[in-house]
Amino acid sequence: MKPLNLVALLVFLAGTVWVLTRSELTVREIQTAYYKSISVFLKTGSAMETHARKFLDEVEHSKALEAKATSLEGEVGGLRLMQTRFRELEDENAQLRHALEFQKRSRFKVVAAHITRRQPTTWWQTVEIDRGSSSGLGVALPVLSNEGLVGKVDRIGTTESTVILLTDEKCQVSVKVEGSTEVGIVSGQRGANEQGVPLLRLKFLSKDAKIRPRQRVYTTGRGGLFPPNILVGEITSVENGALDSEAFVRPAVNFVDPGTVFVVLNDEPQKK
Repeated sequence: MKPLNLVALLVFLAGTVWVLTRSELTVREIQTAYYKSISVFLKTGSAMETHARKFLDEVEHSKALEAKATSLEGEVGGLRLMQTRFRELEDENAQLRHALEFQKRSRFKVVAAHITRRQPTTWWQTVEIDRGSSSGLGVALPVLSNEGLVGKVDRIGTTESTVILLTDEKCQVSVKVEGSTEVGIVSGQRGANEQGVPLLRLKFLSKDAKIRPRQRVYTTGRGGLFPPNILVGEITSVENGALDSEAFVRPAVNFVDPGTVFVVLNDEPQKK
């Protein structure tokens, strides 16, 4: 046996003999003092155990909440996707309803088409549509929307075509101003815009043209390309010159997103 262990054993035996040789009252006092001395440690240990159990319970509860939150987050994401898809379907249905209503009330024979492609460099000049010669389309046919004049067919393929927009400088239309005798030529105007949307320029008005902002502009039908009385837009400002006057026109069509368009196959009034 090691010396240190032997010393400890002798001390323990001596303490035991000493306690056993004391009176009962002395033993109780010693026990009471002992219990008092270790009670602090027992209480501290019990409190630590309680805190430890609470901590473990909170950890388990947090994990359960985290799992539930993750599950709810997934459900919310799914509901958002469903809501987005539902809105897309609503928009599609609204466009289809508008298209059917336009075709019913139109005095022309038209075919509906959707815009399939737009190039960033020619955003205000041309668009591609999903109709071509197989649908009866031809070059230079007018293109309309629910709001007004969109442009004309420029190039044609079997199942798709290119439409030159009214906002292009090369698309020129004979127009008249409502409530007046003024007529002129409207076309796209590069660099002229309002809130990011190009304005049209109306040229060749009379020198003292008596027109004002908010007056509407319609096609005259002259030249035989565009049918008469198709809404083009409304006057925003007028510039009187020495020989003639010019005006800026805000397009009636939302050229940012024209929606469903209609190619006029026959501009002769349909029999109702």
